[in-house]
Amino acid sequence: MTKQKIEIDFEKQGDLVPAIVQEAGTGEILMLGYMNKEAFEASLEKNIVHFWSRSRNKLWMKGEESGNTLEIVSITADCDNDTLLVEVVLNGTAACHTGKKSCFFNKIKT
Repeated sequence: MTKQKIEIDFEKQGDLVPAIVQEAGTGEILMLGYMNKEAFEASLEKNIVHFWSRSRNKLWMKGEESGNTLEIVSITADCDNDTLLVEVVLNGTAACHTGKKSCFFNKIKT
């Protein structure tokens, strides 16, 4: 299978694209973060998910403090090339800063 060159559209949403993080194997959605071009390129280069912190206004590697890193299995862009789906292996027990595996635990409707 040949990989095609995809240009991610960072300009559409203020230099950031949403990155949905999904656990490989289970399909569980672990979290949502935002990547700018620098975070995207660092993620590709190091094979560990990096985000742009909007609150701290800086690049950060997920797990740099907790040790719960996200090893990249694949990255897929949506049809508009402005949202990413990042399939990962969770190295640790929690993707959420609260200590839970997933950030999505606040049920609104079942």
